[in-house]
Amino acid sequence: MSTSTRHEERLDRESCYRAVKSRDRRFDGVFYTAVRTTGIYCRPSCPARTPAFQNVTFHPSAAAAQAAGYRACKRCLPDATPGSPDWDVAATAAGRAMRLIADGVVDREGVEGLARHVGYTPRHLTRILGAELGAGPLALARARRAQTARVLIETTELGYADIAFAAGFSSVRQFNDTIREVYASTPTDLRGRRGGGVTTGTVTMRLAVRTPYAGRALLGFLALRAIPGVEVAGGGWYARTLALPHGTGTVRLEIPDVTEPGETAFVTAAFALEDLRDTAAAVERVRRLLDADCDPVAVADAFAGDPVIGPLVRRHPGLRVPGHVDGNEIAVRAVLGQQVSVAGARTVAARLTAAHGRPVAPPPDSMPEGLTHTFPDVATLAGLDPEELPMPRARGRALVALCAALADGDLALDRGPDRDDVRRALLEIPGIGPWTADYIALRALGHPDVFLPTDIGIRDALRGLGQDPARASALAEGWAPWRSYAQVHLWQTLAPTTTATGKEN
Repeated sequence: MSTSTRHEERLDRESCYRAVKSRDRRFDGVFYTAVRTTGIYCRPSCPARTPAFQNVTFHPSAAAAQAAGYRACKRCLPDATPGSPDWDVAATAAGRAMRLIADGVVDREGVEGLARHVGYTPRHLTRILGAELGAGPLALARARRAQTARVLIETTELGYADIAFAAGFSSVRQFNDTIREVYASTPTDLRGRRGGGVTTGTVTMRLAVRTPYAGRALLGFLALRAIPGVEVAGGGWYARTLALPHGTGTVRLEIPDVTEPGETAFVTAAFALEDLRDTAAAVERVRRLLDADCDPVAVADAFAGDPVIGPLVRRHPGLRVPGHVDGNEIAVRAVLGQQVSVAGARTVAARLTAAHGRPVAPPPDSMPEGLTHTFPDVATLAGLDPEELPMPRARGRALVALCAALADGDLALDRGPDRDDVRRALLEIPGIGPWTADYIALRALGHPDVFLPTDIGIRDALRGLGQDPARASALAEGWAPWRSYAQVHLWQTLAPTTTATGKEN
């Protein structure tokens, strides 16, 4: 049986074709439709005339369609869709590898580095990716580079050489050849099709998210916890500093609130980067923060008949689990938040940042004021004396031990390792208990099925809904496999009425 046939059986041709006929946007990014008679591949919701059933094949990734010899549709731009939500739900080796490929690991460390992060040999990982996604790591990385390059070509005034290296290509010739092959166009042709662009000293992109999207609630969560110097927020926007593989940067996000399901919305992201080679990594990390690849319709359907969470989902459709741009940072912040209020944890984090954070260059005028430092790196924090930290000694020792494990590479929070292995490693660190480990899984690892039954906020939320907090774990059993979303919906019932700057009205 051919690889293509195996993929089609797994995707179920009949179901895929029904989605294509109905132009169902929920399947954009889940699979891709290739048309034999035209030689192009499309997203399921492509507005072009529906091709005949016998003329189409279905592929689990854009790279698989490209490897089969198809070009991207110029009308629906299939590679510009949100990523498959299955990558975070199942968290298989293939899904974890896709997250790292999107972060640019193959470009920086090669296939060997990717395999090391995921915990397999390069040969075995290549077999897994071929079976699951229809393409090996090099082809998947190439597809990601092509998509990043196209966005930069069409939305910025950057020169083609800058775009080539920002997208991760090793040469301008490789960049030109790939653009011609994937899009059947030259870079000049692609740039000529877009509207006018303005050079502002930043790289501005539109990041696709599935709808409904409760952006206002996500913004409120981030604003309330914003660390001075690292993060700032305002009316409809959030900005922060970034520590990236090749340097630092800043990003400003305009986060929409979209209540209608079945569409694709966009978060406008303006990046100012020290090194353009960090473009792909910056984009992927911001997508994690936004929970951009979640399927909110599937989540809502799972809670539709639940008497506790169902009404909350209808009240806040499209509520996301706030992710993070840096797993190490959120792990440190989780320890700082042990048994203290949000305001107390924020104060300690601000003191650590002022004392040990890395100053960043003044952002361009298009960025908001107040972004002065990146959050302290774990190597720096691992070298501190726990007795001198502004927190109880036991917590200080736990913080330093955690940072040492992260700095030494004994623990990785880059979404590469298996989640269960990460949790076990966290719990082996003295002072790291289930609440901290699960909070890290929720926000750093993007785990969709985590619940914190002992969390004070959860207990208060359940009490406010007329439920016995002692039954939290039992109630949560019925919310699998989306317990993380139930967690956030319960937290949302306690959210103060705030402005986007985090100040209570």
